[in-house]
Amino acid sequence: MQDIVCVSHLRWDFVRQRPQHLLSRLAKDYRITFVEEPFISTQFRHPYLEILKRDDFSNPITVVRLIYPARQNGWIGHGDARTQPTYGRLLKPFFQRNGIVDPILWFYTPMGYDFKQILRPSLMVYDVMDQLSAFKDAPTPLRAFDESLLKEADLVFTGGISLYRDKLPHNPNTYLFPSGIEIRHFAQAADPDTLPCPQDIAHLKSPILGYFGVVDERMDLQLLEKMAIAHPEWNIVIIGPVVKISHDDLPKAPNLYYLGMKAYAELPAYLARFDVALIPFARNEATRFISPTKTLEYMAARKPIVSTAIDDVIELYGMVVSVGWTHEEFIHRCKTALDELKNPPAPKICEERRLIEDAYLLQNTLDNADWRMNTLIQKELQAETAPAESAFQKPIAANA
Repeated sequence: MQDIVCVSHLRWDFVRQRPQHLLSRLAKDYRITFVEEPFISTQFRHPYLEILKRDDFSNPITVVRLIYPARQNGWIGHGDARTQPTYGRLLKPFFQRNGIVDPILWFYTPMGYDFKQILRPSLMVYDVMDQLSAFKDAPTPLRAFDESLLKEADLVFTGGISLYRDKLPHNPNTYLFPSGIEIRHFAQAADPDTLPCPQDIAHLKSPILGYFGVVDERMDLQLLEKMAIAHPEWNIVIIGPVVKISHDDLPKAPNLYYLGMKAYAELPAYLARFDVALIPFARNEATRFISPTKTLEYMAARKPIVSTAIDDVIELYGMVVSVGWTHEEFIHRCKTALDELKNPPAPKICEERRLIEDAYLLQNTLDNADWRMNTLIQKELQAETAPAESAFQKPIAANA
């Protein structure tokens, strides 16, 4: 079985995101080794590799992380001069013992660029799910590694239309793969009666306006505060881990609830209780290329969606997502969505909306993305010299 070695800035056991969804599916055709960023520990004197076995969709995944001793805890990522030589030294015998030779090297972070020296890959795939160089505390060398990896990758996949347009000039073998959806999982939330109400929101009364996802510098915290103050009768529920910002930065109000991280399996039960599903991202450099996965997840639950003016949301899903360009307009859109729950539009309008949503969902299933990616990989592996021509259109409509 062909090997895929994935180098990721995300941890397998953190929030379930694009890497877990796609690689779990590819694992039925490939042996997957997922190399995480180093984990810094004050409890050990010598570095070692921690090997974890995961079993998603009955497909085995091997997770590898470097446990690196340090005098104090701190974040060190791939490409760090302090850990990269150690990681490489320990990985070489690990790959030899497990017969991993000439694998497909799959990148989620350009900071793993030097791993190509260790592995001598048969193919390099760069799956760009975010513009990491725009994130808070991004490593200084990240942009240069990104440019090098874009030039050298055999295949570049992008998680959104804005990223696609940004990366295509650097590599003609770039393909758009918007964030995918497990329809059945989130469609459960369309019927609240089939799911038990989570205990930590059981006391909340409608209307509930909710969000789930990572809470970081991309969130428009000022918008949340304004919503809570303007409508104290609304219960605003924020689900997800708080990272890269302090809990002290989060606005506080009696009707604002931060519930922390929830397991992927738990999300439909929370979503089922949302009256309106929110995409409350700020308009800043960190969100310029964002293409929120939750848009489709909300859609599968048949929830009204209100978003700030995120470019990918507008271009890909603007026909069914209500967009607020200012804080005041966003809040007004939320109020309109709640009013329409009490007084729905004409049946014909509702049916047209449902048909459009169904088309978006069916075009962007994770199983479809897995099949298309695998087809491109196999064509590229079979091509000895010239890049394979793709049967998939690159120019972009709702889904290219």
